[in-house]
Amino acid sequence: MNFILDTLFPKFCLGCQKEGTFLCEDCKATLEVSEYDYCLCSKHPLLIPPGQALRRTQGKCNKCSSKRLSGLYFALPYKEKSLTRKLIYQFKYKPYTKNLAKTLASLIIEHLIITQKNTDEIWNNAVLIPVPLFSKKLKERGYNQSEELAKELSKILRVPVISDSLKKIKQTESQIKLSKEEREKNLRGAFKVIAMSDIAILSGKKVFLVDDVYTTGSTMEECARVLRNAGAKSVWGICLAREG
Repeated sequence: MNFILDTLFPKFCLGCQKEGTFLCEDCKATLEVSEYDYCLCSKHPLLIPPGQALRRTQGKCNKCSSKRLSGLYFALPYKEKSLTRKLIYQFKYKPYTKNLAKTLASLIIEHLIITQKNTDEIWNNAVLIPVPLFSKKLKERGYNQSEELAKELSKILRVPVISDSLKKIKQTESQIKLSKEEREKNLRGAFKVIAMSDIAILSGKKVFLVDDVYTTGSTMEECARVLRNAGAKSVWGICLAREG
């Protein structure tokens, strides 16, 4: 089946247009997957020392210690390479290349391996939850890009995906031109854990929120607040790229 699809709809590298893949090895090598983790501060985030055990404060510095999100894993800096932006744009906007999920997830996995996050200690008792889309946006695109990433990560990490517990219940303005404070206000009350049965599932779990891009962190922070209120033990972010 894959052979037939590749014949009818061949893949081309988004970097150099070489046929056969969305991201050839030569172009992938230019992306420089991050070897480090950083705190949640939106301005001048601090480097998190490598090799630390997973604990409540590992992913934060003193300035961002009050955040509900426990920390963030990301593979690429968003603004550093035009190819990174092109990959994400193609994944999220028309003509909607849904099949990019596997390629993009592989970059995240590479980051997790480099930073020694491929351990049973980290992924035990964990679930992956994609940042949800509002129903209108989901219908327009036909898929949630964060959910597609989560599904691909799940295959490698062997961590279950829960896609229907966290819902976006309010249509919000586009975040692109909003300030950090405006983003937080815009997202207030936008997410909800729907059913009591879902709260039971989340109780005591380490939740890993999956998204494509982390900008100011307002979306993940609001999701983390809701998930912690629903009983999650901790909430970490995983994304392809981080802006700033």
